[in-house]
Amino acid sequence: MARTRYGTDRGLSARMAGTMFGIGLLYVILAGVLISFGMNAFFVIGISGALVCGQWWFSDSMAMSAMRAVVVTPEQAPQLHAVVDRICALADMPKPRVGIADSDVPNAFATGRSQKRAVIVVTTGLLKRLDQEELEGVLAHELSHVAHRDVTVMAVASFTAIIAGFMMRSAMWGSLGRNRDSNMALMVMVVTIVSVVVYFLSYILMRALSRYRELGADRGAALLTGRPSALAAALQKISGEMAVIPTRDLRQMEPVSSFAFAPALSGGRGFSMGSLMSTHPSLEKRLEQLARISAELGER
Repeated sequence: MARTRYGTDRGLSARMAGTMFGIGLLYVILAGVLISFGMNAFFVIGISGALVCGQWWFSDSMAMSAMRAVVVTPEQAPQLHAVVDRICALADMPKPRVGIADSDVPNAFATGRSQKRAVIVVTTGLLKRLDQEELEGVLAHELSHVAHRDVTVMAVASFTAIIAGFMMRSAMWGSLGRNRDSNMALMVMVVTIVSVVVYFLSYILMRALSRYRELGADRGAALLTGRPSALAAALQKISGEMAVIPTRDLRQMEPVSSFAFAPALSGGRGFSMGSLMSTHPSLEKRLEQLARISAELGER
């Protein structure tokens, strides 16, 4: 991994490794159940592997398409490119492609299978609402995701639900579907239960990683720019604006919710089922961390 001035986040690296190991183990169990019930091993492993590789390879294109975002040149968006150039110079990292999505929802996201293939996207709503320092904080946050390559892990992990569903449907229409003996109902029930459990546990693992990586990106951006208060101001401003954005517009961010700078819906305070399922930590937790960093840096 190319080193940047964002530094190494060992906690994030350990959690990414643990998440991928956990998800991989769950799918080995699911594949084992399917194979033991008569599914072709090559089909189960080969098709699932192909789906994961496809998600990894085309993750940037799919995210851009979902948001109807377009890559913009320095001539088309000079101020935006200038901010990205400055952060990349500070971080000593390759500059990703820069895109804009025509949406009034104030948000941003980064995705891509590698630093060279990465793309950072901002919405027109974000550009309208933030000043330069706040925008710099948000972009530094997104570039932290690129530098630590957690966007790649999230791109693969976010596909687990589709794979679980595909494998289950394949079992129903494949070898299990052709089995007409008295054990068929039991087999279908076992495969369904295992698939649901795999999906649920994968979902929990992915959400836990997502919340941690957002805190890590906030920390990395605050330390790199030296202005935690600007990032905190951007968070507060965006969270306040979300409350007045029509629900139909907020749905535009659903395809990239796990990658976005701020969620459309907050997980709330403390531990709850909502916070357990949330892709982002609560606003209060993010602001508390930024306040601590600001005090440590002696920011005025």
